[in-house]
Amino acid sequence: MGILKRLKAPTPRFFRKIRNIGIAAGTIGGTLLAAPVALPAILISAAGYMAVAGTVAAAVSQVVTDEADETLWKDEVPPHKKGR
Repeated sequence: MGILKRLKAPTPRFFRKIRNIGIAAGTIGGTLLAAPVALPAILISAAGYMAVAGTVAAAVSQVVTDEADETLWKDEVPPHKKGR
């Protein structure tokens, strides 16, 4: 399955929750990094880690699909049926 097909495929419910949490964490981290006020260095450091972790969690959760879904195999042969 190609990356474009994987991005368009439905995401399982658990990973949609993880994706939304990741988006929220990335947004909060980015907002703290871009704040126009002086913040303590530890808070800026934590916000940077939060932004990166949120972005990675959202991206990875978006490409997870349920491979048991037979609708994904429209033009591909499932691995368990190859060679028959």
